[in-house]
Amino acid sequence: MNEAKKTIHVATYDTMADWEVGHATAHLRSGRFHRDGDGYEIVMVGLTRDPVTSMGGLRITPGLALDELTPDRSALLILPGAELWDVGDSLAPFARTARAFLDAGVPVAAICGATAGLAREGLLDQRAHTSGALEYLQAQEGYSGADRYVEADAVTDGDLVTAGPTEPVAFAREIFRRLDVSRPEVIDAWYRLFARSDASAYEVLVSA
Repeated sequence: MNEAKKTIHVATYDTMADWEVGHATAHLRSGRFHRDGDGYEIVMVGLTRDPVTSMGGLRITPGLALDELTPDRSALLILPGAELWDVGDSLAPFARTARAFLDAGVPVAAICGATAGLAREGLLDQRAHTSGALEYLQAQEGYSGADRYVEADAVTDGDLVTAGPTEPVAFAREIFRRLDVSRPEVIDAWYRLFARSDASAYEVLVSA
């Protein structure tokens, strides 16, 4: 895989729900349990390069501004939830960028409020997806994808991964599957360990 395709881009903005992406980014960066033993570079992307403050109070300085980001330089775009997704349209540029990524065949992963942004952009109407609740998405202007909504912890449809706010571990699991970072049984063991504290999964990960 070329260097550009070993970069994960994570959208970052004020009120970002920082805990929703930690499992995914930590394990993608470490390379632990990956088929090739290599980790990904994690690059934070803001509307600008100005620092933002997450919901948990972390001050984050983006490495890229959104207008510097192109799909051909990325393996994946992750969109965390944030209070701002539910207040006005200041984060709409990230949803439009998600459309550009999907059009280019580059995966997008959205969790929590970010799914509402994708709903308003029309990106969920023709793809299987989930969120916190169907009613939440039905409240979004322009959303007409109710027949594609799935009651599940996280859903992957082609290049799109979605999850609700209570499922950061399942969200990471689907990202790992979409990027094919490890054998299916290893990803399953990782999920069982971190989501269910299944001690038997640890042996699988050690042997991997």
